[in-house]
Amino acid sequence: MVASGQERILDNPKFQELVRTRSGFAWTLAAVMLAIYLCFIFLVAFAQPLMAMKVGGGVTSLGIVLGLVVIVSAFLLTGIYVQRANSRFDALTRDLQKDIA
Repeated sequence: MVASGQERILDNPKFQELVRTRSGFAWTLAAVMLAIYLCFIFLVAFAQPLMAMKVGGGVTSLGIVLGLVVIVSAFLLTGIYVQRANSRFDALTRDLQKDIA
């Protein structure tokens, strides 16, 4: 009985759409974060004079500022995912629940 319920859910087109949409969006955000991180690492490895450049006449270097940008971008991408999950993915989940109930 449990297996037939699982099969009914797995075969449901709304469930497949939910999985496809959520996975695609998550992989896209993961690729964006990886690209941001790799760009930062390559700058650290191959552009030391650029990263050591002082910003604003103080002691802060461009590397520190860009490191903070990497951290902030992770929070922003997480916020984007949460917003999408709370709107689009929750709506798809509600439609699925109505369909299988």
